[in-house]
Amino acid sequence: MTTTPTRVPIDPFGSDIVAESARLRALGPVVPVELPGGIPAWAPTGYDALRTLILDPQVSKDPRKHWRLWPEVGEHPEWGWVLGWIGVVNMLSTYGADHTRLRRLVAPSFTARRTEALRERVEAVATELLDRMAEAGEAGAVVDLKQAFALPLPMQIICELFGVPDHLRQDVAELVAAIMDTTDQSAEHAAFVQQQIVTVIPAQIAYRAENPGDDLTTELIRVRDDEGDRLSTEELMFTLLLVIGAGFETTVNLIANAVVELLNHPEQLAAVRSGRLDWDQVIDEVLRARPSIASLPLRFAVSDVTVDGVTIPAGDAILTTFGAAGSDPAHYGETAEAFDAARAADDHLSFGIGVHRCIGAPLARMEARTALAALFDRFPALAPAYTADSLEQVPSFIAYGWQTVPVRLAG
Repeated sequence: MTTTPTRVPIDPFGSDIVAESARLRALGPVVPVELPGGIPAWAPTGYDALRTLILDPQVSKDPRKHWRLWPEVGEHPEWGWVLGWIGVVNMLSTYGADHTRLRRLVAPSFTARRTEALRERVEAVATELLDRMAEAGEAGAVVDLKQAFALPLPMQIICELFGVPDHLRQDVAELVAAIMDTTDQSAEHAAFVQQQIVTVIPAQIAYRAENPGDDLTTELIRVRDDEGDRLSTEELMFTLLLVIGAGFETTVNLIANAVVELLNHPEQLAAVRSGRLDWDQVIDEVLRARPSIASLPLRFAVSDVTVDGVTIPAGDAILTTFGAAGSDPAHYGETAEAFDAARAADDHLSFGIGVHRCIGAPLARMEARTALAALFDRFPALAPAYTADSLEQVPSFIAYGWQTVPVRLAG
């Protein structure tokens, strides 16, 4: 007789992701958990277990084919929050040939060459935003670093890349924030998110269909119209939702988290400024210890999958736990939970690995490197205007970031 495992509830607020990861790790390498709304899943709690599952071809990202509870989703309005992640058809929620086809349409837009071509524009936007910060007040003025710099920089770049007009950008930002929010499992919230998806993204498509330009939305519309067997209207909409949303939201947290850690560890900031550490080391350590995405829903066992003696039954859901992997002492040593850019650990999984590795990784790295160098060059005396316990995590167990990051332009 099959027994139902006792499941550990995941904190929907993501209040203390590092501590929660440690508690789960103490229970085993792969732990049965309960996601917001009561969704049953399995959570790998360490680096090796997560890496093994990500690379296993018997682990899928397509709920329509491989999640045994997919037919029951409509009976659980409290599960509606997850549909913004798995109830869409794009690279994030497909498997095998479908994933390969969709990825090939977008990947050429994020090559190293194209990313390098954007560097000058990223530098210009960073300079403009820093000028505005300087104008906001004299030395000692308090500024929300997230709203003034970490958010608008990647938002501007991704919107230019995909031709998102000014009048739609706030709607896009609010839609992505709503998808990230895992604290509200009400049917009303889920309905709001779904309505925004089918309103905001089609508005972007319609605008670019009427006003074609030298942008990636226009290019994908052309593929849809000329080669419908490669990209359907539904896939076009959900692909844009993914690449535009992921193209700024994760980089916002990468930049903001890096600033917080460097201000909290002034000796490491001094080491960067003196050249003893470089920005790539800082970025890798942020991605390892404070990854922009702590847990990504969901993957699914195509067949029974056994990891470290734990068998995940076919059809069960699996959480992709980047936060737990990055803080695993079995892989990174006893100081795994600490931020230490000198660690030079560039084997983190935060951009994924294998066929689902993030295609936007080179762009995110370049934006973060450019932004951080420009920020601390412009404001070398930048100081925290917060206490250790005053920063508030964004309302999500998925995202790892702060709602605001108040700083003083000079101490």
